[in-house]
Amino acid sequence: MPPRFKPKADSRFAAAQPAPGLAAHAAGFHSYLKAECGMAANSVAAYSRDLRRFLDWVARQPSRNVGPNAVTLEFLLEYQADLSDAGLAPSSVGRHLVSLKQFFRYLVLEEAATENPAELLDSPKLWDRLPAVLSPQKVEAFLDAPQAERGAGEVTEALILRDRATLALLYATGCRASEVVGLKVSDVRLGGGWARCLGKGNKERVVGLNPRCRAALEAYLADARPLLARDRPSVSGEGAPLLLSRTGRPLTRATVWDLVKKYAALAGCSSKVSPHTLRHSFATHMLAGGADLRALQELLGHASIRTTQVYTHVEHTRLKAVHAKHHPRG
Repeated sequence: MPPRFKPKADSRFAAAQPAPGLAAHAAGFHSYLKAECGMAANSVAAYSRDLRRFLDWVARQPSRNVGPNAVTLEFLLEYQADLSDAGLAPSSVGRHLVSLKQFFRYLVLEEAATENPAELLDSPKLWDRLPAVLSPQKVEAFLDAPQAERGAGEVTEALILRDRATLALLYATGCRASEVVGLKVSDVRLGGGWARCLGKGNKERVVGLNPRCRAALEAYLADARPLLARDRPSVSGEGAPLLLSRTGRPLTRATVWDLVKKYAALAGCSSKVSPHTLRHSFATHMLAGGADLRALQELLGHASIRTTQVYTHVEHTRLKAVHAKHHPRG
């Protein structure tokens, strides 16, 4: 990376440089994550929240005006201990430490600090936790749940069609909730049976649409979306958001979570079911059907195959079948 421009000490721009305190660099760090690292909005918000917690903790310390070069490993270890004492799970503590490492990496890049003491922090040991999944039978009941709704009026019927399409999209594509609400009308190709999805880090990928999902989307686009849009110019056209709310605005991630919780209860599923449960179920069922792990990595948008490999531990029935078929004493 080329060296960054630094104004001279006597330049009129020098006065605009951040003060020595850590908090003075928070805004620049936020912009760095968004503009230079290309992180998604949710990731930027998470890193910023983690940094804010650290800065609030620093402000409560006797040496609250500590500058970037005065931070030591011992100082950061005290903060790590404070996170653990607050009852945070090891995974949450680890995420906070990652945010700190990224922040001090930024300070070094900006020449506000000469070294990154956070790189010496060790994340807490994590247990391997297997993701919860729904059985194919439970998924069927879940996807059928909107049909059990009884509505009066065109808008209510339109919302039922939208909910069916939303749930079908989550399971058919394995997309995250934020990725589903980010879909545009032009991203969906019903004839080809695929959609274009924008994932973490603004990475684009192609996901498949099964026949059930295509049918749900066709019904929604034909009979529901025009009613929800109500001739609003902002949500009309090919580049408009695919999924709309009752008021014709783009559907939000929080609303998708509420819909999943609602229909999970109607289908008799666990109260812990979330949009990510459908993503886990999609991946597990794909492997059970014989999908290639590398192909599944692409469909899920995982940067590393190691992230996808967790599903090989969840889906063991296919491995047992292969063993029984090919082992001499199977």
